[in-house]
Amino acid sequence: MLGLAIALIGAALGAALAAAGSGKGVGIAGESAAGVLAEKPELFGTVLILQALPGTQGFYGFISAFLILLRLGILGGKLPELTIEQGLLVFAVSIPIMFGEFVSAIWQGRASAAALQMVAQKPETSGQAIIIPALVETYAILSLITSIIFLFYGVKI
Repeated sequence: MLGLAIALIGAALGAALAAAGSGKGVGIAGESAAGVLAEKPELFGTVLILQALPGTQGFYGFISAFLILLRLGILGGKLPELTIEQGLLVFAVSIPIMFGEFVSAIWQGRASAAALQMVAQKPETSGQAIIIPALVETYAILSLITSIIFLFYGVKI
């Protein structure tokens, strides 16, 4: 049971840290969004997109935890017997999610806040402004893909 517990702690930490990073990132962007909307409420659509972007990492953490539970067979209703080594391998699968999603969400929030200031000064730059924080998303996606590859090709259960 210790192996399974280690694996589940990894999945839970991955989802929790991704959600925490997204919460912080959306909050950072939200502080700027409120200021922009107070002056220019007509920019609500663009502001909403820029504030929501850092929230995607939370979904990636959820997807990662879901896939781990699926791979372990827990969603099918059984509790697998895992060795400590297998549990540690599954825990390791969650490390890119833990750090990649947490850190990228916060930086994406900061990039969104900067982009919001750009839109506030020049609303015609909305398209360009959305690209700036979207580039940070690349690293969140790479973290998710890395965990998926490790989960399905690096862990024998």
